Amino acid sequence: MFSAIQDGFQNAINKIRFHDDEKALKKALDELKKALLKSDVHYKVLKELLSDVEQKTKSAGIGKKSFLDSLQSSLTNILNAPGNYGFIFASKPPTIILMSGLQGSGKTTTTIKLANYLKLKGKKVLVAACDLQRLAAVEQLRQLSSQAEVDFFYIENTTAVDIAKEAKKKAEQGLYDVLLVDTAGRLAIDEALMNELEDIKNSINPNEIFYVVDSLSGQDGVKSAGLFHEKIKLDGVILSKFDGDSKGGIALSIAHQLGIPLRFIGVGEKIPDLEVFIPDRIVSRLMGAGDIQSLAEKTASIISEKEAKNLSKKIKKGKFTFNDFLAQLENLKKLGSMQSILSMVPGLSNMSSALKDVDLDNSKEINQIKAMIFSMTPKERENPELLNGSRKKRIAAGAGIDVSDVNRFLKQFENAAKMAKKFSKGGMGDFMNLMKEARMGQLRR
Repeated sequence: MFSAIQDGFQNAINKIRFHDDEKALKKALDELKKALLKSDVHYKVLKELLSDVEQKTKSAGIGKKSFLDSLQSSLTNILNAPGNYGFIFASKPPTIILMSGLQGSGKTTTTIKLANYLKLKGKKVLVAACDLQRLAAVEQLRQLSSQAEVDFFYIENTTAVDIAKEAKKKAEQGLYDVLLVDTAGRLAIDEALMNELEDIKNSINPNEIFYVVDSLSGQDGVKSAGLFHEKIKLDGVILSKFDGDSKGGIALSIAHQLGIPLRFIGVGEKIPDLEVFIPDRIVSRLMGAGDIQSLAEKTASIISEKEAKNLSKKIKKGKFTFNDFLAQLENLKKLGSMQSILSMVPGLSNMSSALKDVDLDNSKEINQIKAMIFSMTPKERENPELLNGSRKKRIAAGAGIDVSDVNRFLKQFENAAKMAKKFSKGGMGDFMNLMKEARMGQLRR
């Protein structure tokens, strides 16, 4: 997700080997400039960022750490824009969000991702289909709503404005927390598109307007966001398809050039693949330091406090069973893509690109492990130590694999349990505390 820009930053940092070496700083800044240009950062933003990094590094005394700190501080400043981050609920429900964007930006899919994000926070969400321009848009939204298990609203043979009005009535009468209104897009900005958006906006008076932009669109995406902002006043931008964007410069450009806050980023194709955009956390990931806070918040929305405590106790005792494995595999799928999860773990972000195509639903090895577990008796799943030679043969036959595969999987499971037990003595407690804090924050909201 951030691989190209991360590599560029690391190359720049490595240019500085000694203290007070101005030539090394110049080389580092040149390397940084190349990386940011390749990442499609606008030249005005680039110029300001380089100047800021140079000034801060010199003030602190030229060195690797001061350069790193200056880069981190400058990037955070660039990404900060006036306004809100994440999702802000209205004082009186329902919170109404108007979703806008050009055709092909991923607007409809992003609408459902946002609905799922809110549902996991315990909110009652209604999604309204007001995209009457694109063939099959309504049906796509209907099917995605069903997959995400959120309520869907549509009326046949009427206008987008009337659908939006009736959706608002239903949201109010049905005591919904949030109404998301998916609107039509076009291949390019035109008068008809903007007029319809303005009509819908005036008819339902949304709390906020989000603009969905394709991360791969580069400076064209920045330009289109700017035009929408001029016409209907945007409250935030959601970057879709960010997992496929090897550049990432569009994030810097939108925040700094347009002054519109980035609210969320789409980090994969699956419904859970949406993350809150918080500048200092994103910068931490850009610098390869991970984002354990966001991981804790995501995990807290999936795993209950009771389940987390029980799991922690089992791990500490080394009693992690195959039933626990299956349960956590399902939880892992709800967290989103492996690439996104690993990018949040300090020290593992460099592995995220290699695992970007790992699909927990279709992985051959994971399906074999699941088949092996399903071939066990309930007692065997809870007590792996029961598995002797004859039991392994029966399991291998039931799963359609060799006994050697069963032995290999059992060894992997044993090693993973040992690593988890070791980890529980160190960082597990801190992570549990972060999850607890995240839950308390969700309750307060």
